[in-house]
Amino acid sequence: MPSSKKPSRRDFLKATSSAAIAAAATPALPSAPETEKQPAAPFSSAELFATGPQRSYAGEKTTQIALPIGGIGAGSICMNGYGGLQDFSIHTRPETTAMPAGFSANSPEAAFAILHIKGESTVTKLVEGPFPPFKIFDQGLQGQGLRRGGFEGFPRFQKCTFKGQYPFGEAVLTDASVPLEVRITGWNPFIPLDDKNSGIPCAILEYALHNVSAQPVEYEFSYHLSHLAPGCRPDQSATINAVIPGKGVWMTNGEAQNAEAFGSAALIAIGSTPRIKAMWLRSPGWEFDSLSALWREVSTGHFTTNDGSNNVDTAGRNGGSILLEGKLAPGGSRTHGIVIAWHFPNCYLREGLKSDSTNVAGDPGCRVVPSGAAPPWRPFYASQWKDARDVALYVEQNYDSLRARTVNFKEALFASTLPAYVLDAVSANLGILKSPTVLREENGNMWGWEGCFPDSGCCHGSCTHVWNYAQAFPHLYPQLERTLRDLELVRSMDERGHVTFRGAIPDGPVDHSFHAASDGQLGGIMKLFRDWQISGDTEWLKRMYPLAKRSIDYGIRTWDPDHNGALFEPHHNTYDIEFWGAEPMCTSIYIGALSAMAQMAKAVGEPGDAALYADLARRSAAYIDQYLFNGEYYEQKVQYEGLRDTSFAQSVAHVDEKSSEMQQLLKREGPKYQYGSGCLSDGVIGMWMARMYGVEVPLAQANIRSNLQAIFRHNFKTDLSEHANAQRPGYAMGREPGLLLCSWPRGNKPTLPFVYSDEVWTGIEYQVASHLIHEGLVEEGLTVVKAARSRYDGRTRNPWNEYECGNWYARAMASYALLGALSGFRYSSVERTLWFAPRLKNEPFQCFFSTATGFGTIALQERTITVRMIEGELAIDRLVLADVPPIEWNVTVTLGSVATKTIVR
Repeated sequence: MPSSKKPSRRDFLKATSSAAIAAAATPALPSAPETEKQPAAPFSSAELFATGPQRSYAGEKTTQIALPIGGIGAGSICMNGYGGLQDFSIHTRPETTAMPAGFSANSPEAAFAILHIKGESTVTKLVEGPFPPFKIFDQGLQGQGLRRGGFEGFPRFQKCTFKGQYPFGEAVLTDASVPLEVRITGWNPFIPLDDKNSGIPCAILEYALHNVSAQPVEYEFSYHLSHLAPGCRPDQSATINAVIPGKGVWMTNGEAQNAEAFGSAALIAIGSTPRIKAMWLRSPGWEFDSLSALWREVSTGHFTTNDGSNNVDTAGRNGGSILLEGKLAPGGSRTHGIVIAWHFPNCYLREGLKSDSTNVAGDPGCRVVPSGAAPPWRPFYASQWKDARDVALYVEQNYDSLRARTVNFKEALFASTLPAYVLDAVSANLGILKSPTVLREENGNMWGWEGCFPDSGCCHGSCTHVWNYAQAFPHLYPQLERTLRDLELVRSMDERGHVTFRGAIPDGPVDHSFHAASDGQLGGIMKLFRDWQISGDTEWLKRMYPLAKRSIDYGIRTWDPDHNGALFEPHHNTYDIEFWGAEPMCTSIYIGALSAMAQMAKAVGEPGDAALYADLARRSAAYIDQYLFNGEYYEQKVQYEGLRDTSFAQSVAHVDEKSSEMQQLLKREGPKYQYGSGCLSDGVIGMWMARMYGVEVPLAQANIRSNLQAIFRHNFKTDLSEHANAQRPGYAMGREPGLLLCSWPRGNKPTLPFVYSDEVWTGIEYQVASHLIHEGLVEEGLTVVKAARSRYDGRTRNPWNEYECGNWYARAMASYALLGALSGFRYSSVERTLWFAPRLKNEPFQCFFSTATGFGTIALQERTITVRMIEGELAIDRLVLADVPPIEWNVTVTLGSVATKTIVR
């Protein structure tokens, strides 16, 4: 049985404490400068700047593919690399196939299509490509013989090629014995700014059949779905099935209407009237029987129908099927659309609440509250649709519009004239928005994990210092991102200004006994500025400003109590430890937050505040430029004496030769988990945020650029095979390239550097890459991006799941920042000003953009700029380019229209 308690990032630190003590068993020696050989640049300029189609996957490179299909905050099902479905994360928690073999009669999720060719030479195939050999045994996880959905062993198509342009996944199947080629397209509506239609709890599949033979072909195409709402009674005895007339099957259960297990699912055909089997053969005990009988029917052409009203056979595996018949002339084609919908209105997940006393009884998945009581919370989609049948019919009724709008978004994004791997990085991580990482409450509030374990969330609470990096939501769905500012500043901050960096779900008070996260709390100020600029809502800013002031004043009192301009006191951060003494990572965010506060204070009519914060920002910049910049990059000055916090100084005051080896090590080197003279990849992260958000900062630009060059020079490795990593090497290892979190080119690496320091995280790679590009170091930035995506090749890792502490890790949404970096596009709704400065020389240059009022494309050919709106509108009073003075434009670009401006030097 899987453990009910999953290790958090903090558990990881505790678990490694014994290793840390062992590491200290020998006397600490000053470390030499790191001199790992650096091979030649891994990519040529031609490779870096080339545009072209997205890559495709075949053979063993389909093994790891799992592309999330679902609604924002509504759960998802994944499309795998051979055209099937897996990972039914539809019950407010992740549920992936990366688990030991086993079978629960109430959770045998299965969704699959079968194609039966009629005529003299019949053939019947599961409509999926070859099953990846690695998955058959999976290092013993499948030691019961791949006991999963029950259909995996059916005859399959011989060949499969997979390609993804998120939100669409496409698998093309061929087989020498089958006269039809099948193209499977999986998707869910993804429409920027439209959070309702981008949050539909459904998966849509389109099966395009094409006759590649010289003869007419008659066929039967059927789709089969296990009961996705089985309830908690033995042998699925709580299940209820019914026909959706002329469309498909509805599945629900007889659990109490406020129970966690209560819910429904639906299977319908789009644009065709199917034959319907609303209930499978029920056979208590062995789960195999239902599909044995089903295969016999469809493979012999004797599919039987029923209305699901069988009140005699009430136990055993359950499900429903639909069948469509057709005939294709040579060269003919036909597409069959399938919708799988789900609806589970009662959510019992509770995380981060200060007091968690409830009247809930039962085990996870089967929890209940007393009759008549409300469930702890409900998902947003439950406020829009009453059950899964309602969801499915909504999709059918709006299918053409939902598809057209989603295609418009996809085509606009992939028409950007950026290198294919850049668009791959941007689009693939949009899958995080649709993954089980993101939840949404009935009141509209968004909440997120950091990432996902196979059967539970990992690290709760829209963790502020992780979500600092995520740039997709604020631009594509800014109304959802703004709910996170309420989570931080309204519900997770106390009267002192302490922000608990992990917010609660459902909404409620949080505990304030642990450290505030300095990078998360100060980054929240910068995100408030960003969201104000995106929305243009100054009235909202006026409501939020007093809260922001309380937050930053707490930060000043706690970490810079003498107003010297740096974070001196121990400050918690995204590496799950505390830095002691002034260092550039969190202090750069401090400079950005102070500068943002000065600009916001001025906007809300607080000139005194504006002057105070601007002055402290200048002092802070002057301090780190003078004391932390070593001529190449900013470094940490570790300090534990002369601080308000005397805990460490006291702990080592009486250490002598008789003390423990660990105590002696700490006496020699200072607090554990510092970086000192190291070159930190997050070293100027605050300036990255400032550059993206439009915050004017006083830090020396030449030093910022030098620091970025040093990060690339020292931390980017084209080959990690000689890199020693005692932490979590699986993110990048062996001959793979990657950007280390930190290096020590000048020596003096601590015996116990901050945990994770030797790792590679894609979220930080994208942060650094986009910042390099912003500063004109384009080849360096592109090199980091191309290297990161090369590791996600389908064989070793899933291209649609960049993981860190868990799958679909929120930090990876930093990849969206590449669009703004390469295009130079930024728009302020406050100033109605558009900035545009492409970093690539190809013409015509074109790039996708999304603002709070609409999305579209911006293009440059010769000296003419063209803005085209696909949805919404964009009011532009002023245009700011890199090489000319600001230009008055005074135009509003509306839906479907185009505005052009020719620039005269």
